[in-house]
Amino acid sequence: MTVEALLARWPTATHKVELVHGVLIFTGDFDERDLETARRTYPGRRPVLNADGGLEVHPAALEDPTPLVNRAAGLEPEGGT
Repeated sequence: MTVEALLARWPTATHKVELVHGVLIFTGDFDERDLETARRTYPGRRPVLNADGGLEVHPAALEDPTPLVNRAAGLEPEGGT
């Protein structure tokens, strides 16, 4: 583990965290590795990457979550409707 890796990985790389409508929003540059970490960290929750490269952790529900940042930007969910 290098200093650069430590400073660049979640959750230590998180510069800002918000709670909006029950959704944790981590601002940063995340990828699929971070999604897997979030799944283990928040069992039963639904983590997703948003259009800004951030990570959102949604409450449990039956349908797939649409990232709040994507909704605010007017972007359609994957698969489009």
